[in-house]
Amino acid sequence: MTNPILNRRQILALGAGALAAPGLLVRPAAAQPAWPSQPVRMVVPFAAGGPTDVPARLLAEEMSKALPNRIVVENRTGSGVVIGTDVVAKGPQDGSMLLYSTVAHAVTRAMFPSLPFDPIADFTPCALVGQVPVILLVNNDFPARTLAEFIAQLKENPGRYDYASSGNGGAVHLATELFLHAAGGLRANHVPYRGSSAALPDVLSGRVPMIFDIAASALPYARSGQLRALGISTRERSPLAPEIPTMIEQGVAGYEAYTWHMVLARSGTPPAIIQQVNRAVNAAVSLPAVKERLLGMAMQVVSDSTPDSAAAYLRSEIGVWEPLVRAAGIRAS
Repeated sequence: MTNPILNRRQILALGAGALAAPGLLVRPAAAQPAWPSQPVRMVVPFAAGGPTDVPARLLAEEMSKALPNRIVVENRTGSGVVIGTDVVAKGPQDGSMLLYSTVAHAVTRAMFPSLPFDPIADFTPCALVGQVPVILLVNNDFPARTLAEFIAQLKENPGRYDYASSGNGGAVHLATELFLHAAGGLRANHVPYRGSSAALPDVLSGRVPMIFDIAASALPYARSGQLRALGISTRERSPLAPEIPTMIEQGVAGYEAYTWHMVLARSGTPPAIIQQVNRAVNAAVSLPAVKERLLGMAMQVVSDSTPDSAAAYLRSEIGVWEPLVRAAGIRAS
């Protein structure tokens, strides 16, 4: 599988002239449509209070101050992210409904045999909010103190070890499978849990010896010495955890994996409204207080996203994850 991850930095740097796919470019509108008169519903296809919902509510609160009326967060869960996403795909095209989603949006087409929407054709990205990296943690009794030793251990014992994840097809599962592929076709057995909070006790006890977890929940265990951190999924060392070497610098070429957060609207929403939402997102994440809170959630904020660069990034991520999901045989549970 070719590795389009290598182009992510260039994609994030694309500005208003970015070459996104046809139908995703935002062009100047001939007339400025009115902002919707009713409160805007921001649909979050994840549970309330979770690691996606909390940033969405923070963003909605700040965006409401910059837009003509309020943004109200609505949690719509079920069938992974399918039910909530479909609500927006079938919703109005006047900007009164937005979708706040993650890397899960990039794998729906590969994980579900039939979908009531198309993750690209039915949506126009407004802005990429930020990226959250993952960290490889192992139990302190695991016979590897470096990533090179970890890879050697898995190579010498194919299929012997289990790895935990926060759920089938989630960001942690995807990041692990991508690592196993990028590190030379390693084999390990997936043990899915209902969230990291359920998985980590078993990693601590050694019942399952390893987990790739999002940085926000992984760092306290690494810094306390309860678990050993062997690498982080960023291209360069992260300011969140400069003490943890990247997978790339330890020899896993091109390995970069995140869960990311993005605001999207239904396709057909007027370009001027897409641009209004984009400006409101960028303004919100640029506020020092907001940036600090998102950093506390281990999010690397993107404050200069455009609709075009967000669209190009989404296509890039779909290009990374869909082939991986199909090759690994990952299906919705």
